[in-house]
Amino acid sequence: MQLRPSAHTDTFARDHLPPAARWPRLLLGPPGPVYPDRLNCGAELLDGTVARYGPDRPALRSRDGEVWTYGELRGRVDRIAHTLTREMGVVPGNRVLLRGPTSPWLAACWLAVMKAGAVAVTVLASHRAAELAAVCEIARVRHAVCDARCVEELARARVPGLRPAVYGGGAPDDLLRRAAAQPGAFPAVPTSADDVALIAFTSGTTGRPKGCMHFHRDVLAVADTFSARLLRPRPEDVFAGSPPLGFTFGLGGLLVFPLRAGASALLAEWGGAARMLDDIQRHRVSVLFTAPTAYRAMLGRLGGYDTSTLRRCVSAGENLPAATWREWYAATGLRLVNGIGATELLHIFLSAVDGDSRPGTVGRPVPGFRARVVDAAGRPVPDGEPGLLAVRGPTGCRYLADERQRDYVRDGWNLTGDTCVREPDGHFRYLARADDMIVSAGYKIAGPEVEEVLMRHPYLLEAAVTGRPDAERGSVVVAHVVVRPGVPRGPETAAVLREFVRDRLAPYKCPREVVFLDALPRTATGKLQRFRLRGGALQ
Repeated sequence: MQLRPSAHTDTFARDHLPPAARWPRLLLGPPGPVYPDRLNCGAELLDGTVARYGPDRPALRSRDGEVWTYGELRGRVDRIAHTLTREMGVVPGNRVLLRGPTSPWLAACWLAVMKAGAVAVTVLASHRAAELAAVCEIARVRHAVCDARCVEELARARVPGLRPAVYGGGAPDDLLRRAAAQPGAFPAVPTSADDVALIAFTSGTTGRPKGCMHFHRDVLAVADTFSARLLRPRPEDVFAGSPPLGFTFGLGGLLVFPLRAGASALLAEWGGAARMLDDIQRHRVSVLFTAPTAYRAMLGRLGGYDTSTLRRCVSAGENLPAATWREWYAATGLRLVNGIGATELLHIFLSAVDGDSRPGTVGRPVPGFRARVVDAAGRPVPDGEPGLLAVRGPTGCRYLADERQRDYVRDGWNLTGDTCVREPDGHFRYLARADDMIVSAGYKIAGPEVEEVLMRHPYLLEAAVTGRPDAERGSVVVAHVVVRPGVPRGPETAAVLREFVRDRLAPYKCPREVVFLDALPRTATGKLQRFRLRGGALQ
C-alpha cells in the first residue's frame, strides 16, 4: 500500500518497515473504521475526548484514591511533551523507552510521547539489563523515561548514548519537576495516520526479541473494533486489571480503550487476587482485564468482597479453561469475555460477548477482522479439523527489520502460531501453541531464551526449558539440565541456577523447577525431543 507522507524527522522506523510485499493484506475502510490522513492518536485520545465529553470527567485513578480529570491529565501530558521536546531534544520519530510500574504518570508519559510525534518503546518494569540492552539496540533507542524505582537496572544496561529522564524520585532534575515549569498546552505533532506510534517487543522461539511496529491509526483501530463493537464501554465505566502497560493487552485495556470512550481507569501495580478484589470493591470497577490465572485465584475469595459493579470481565494472555469460565459464571452471573490477541496485531481479534460467549471457545473474528484455519501450506482446512490460525484485519504484523516477517505473514495472512479448530457455527476453539512458547500466568516465555542464560553457568553441560501444565498458572517453567561431573544434583544446585537466571531475566522467566538428567533426549540426528521432556517421562 502507498504510505502517506510522514511527519517524522527521524525516519528510522519507517525506513525499517518490512518490504511492502511481505505485509499482511490489511482490511481498511468501510465497514471498518476510517481515519484521516493526518492523525495523532495521543491527540485523539486526549484532545478529542475532551472535545466530546468535557475536561471535568475522571480519567485516571490511583490506588490511594487520587483522581485525575481529563483536563488535569491533558495539562500534565502537555507539560511533559514540552519537556521532552524542549529539554531532552526529542524530535518526531525518535524512539523513547518507557519503563516503570503501571501508574497514571507512566500513562501520562506514554501520551506525551504520542503527542510529541515520537515512537514509544514501552517495556516491563521487571526487565533486566540484558533485555533492556537488546531492545535499545534493535530499536536504536537514545531517549528513555524511567520511574525512579526502576532506574538502577536501566543504568546497568549501559546503552550507548542513552539520554534518560527519571520521574517520581523527587530529585532536583526529576522530569515531573521540570515539566511543572512548562506551558500547559502542547500542539500535537500532525503525524501521518501511517506514522509508527509504538514498537512493542515480543519474544520469539529463538529468544531474540521481535519489535512489532504499529501506526497511529492502529492504536485507534483496536479501540474502534474490539472495544467499541464488543465491549461497548460507557463513559461512566471504571477500567482496571493486572496486565502492565508494557504489554499491548494492558496498553489497550487500561489506557486506550477507556480514554477512547471517555471512561476512567485505575492504574496500579498487580498485587495479587485479594488486592484486585479490594480494588474492584473500593473503586467500583466495571470493566476488568486479566488472565485466567487471576480469575481462578479470585474465585475462592469472592464471598468477602462486593463485585456487583462488574459488567465486563475480559480474559486473555493464555488459554481460558472451560471449568474456569463456568465457575466464574456460577459465582458472579458474568460470562467471561475470552479472547485471543497477539502483539503482532496489537490486541484481541477473536472473541465473543454476552449470549455468544460460551465455555471452551474463544469466539468469532472481532468485527473488522477475518480468520480461518489453514494447513502448513496455507490451504484452508474443513471445519472441525485442527490447523494454524490465520488472521487479517485493520492491524497486522510489521516486524522491525526482522526476517521472521516471512514466517509470520504468508499469502497476506498473519499466522499467529496458534493451533485452533473452527466449529461449524463459526466459533473458534483454541488447542495449543504451534511453537514452544510457554505461557505462564499470562506471560509469554521463550524457552530458548532461558536456556541461553542457563548455559552461561559453569555448572551446566546442557539445558532445555519447557512448560509443565499447572492448575493455577496455566504452565510453569521447568529447566531440564545436565550438570558437569562433580557438580551435586540437588536442591542447592537448583537454587543457584534459579538465582542465576533471576539476576539476568525478568523473574517470571525463572524456572519454577529444575530437573536433573543424565542426558537430554535427542533424535539420531541430534535434534532435541522436547515432547519427551514435556511429558515428564524422563523425570
